[in-house]
Amino acid sequence: MAETRYTKDHEYIRIEGDTGTVGISDYAQGQLGDVVFVELPSVGKALTKGAEAAVVESVKAASEVYAPVSGEVVEVNAELEAAPGTVNEDPAGKGWFLKLKLKDAAEVDGLMSEAEYQNYVKTL
Repeated sequence: MAETRYTKDHEYIRIEGDTGTVGISDYAQGQLGDVVFVELPSVGKALTKGAEAAVVESVKAASEVYAPVSGEVVEVNAELEAAPGTVNEDPAGKGWFLKLKLKDAAEVDGLMSEAEYQNYVKTL
């Protein structure tokens, strides 16, 4: 079963084995407004935890998506280039950005659980 963890910058990573699917939370997409452009990294790019992984532009602002953990990009959601609004429509499903092969699975332990993230969002 996949486990989803969150950052305070509203990225999520859904862990399945040694790979994680990265996207932004429903809260984040709501704050951004209508997403009109997504810039994704190239497959094979090495990312360190906290590094810029992607860029999202909305009608309100441009925002970076940061890598929740370190790893290598093994897949990107190329469908977002033609349909960036998918991030708004289904952020936890079809609106994912990239998949990372985890470099250090222990980094996941420092991220928030679903319940911790929901409590965090309530304080904002």
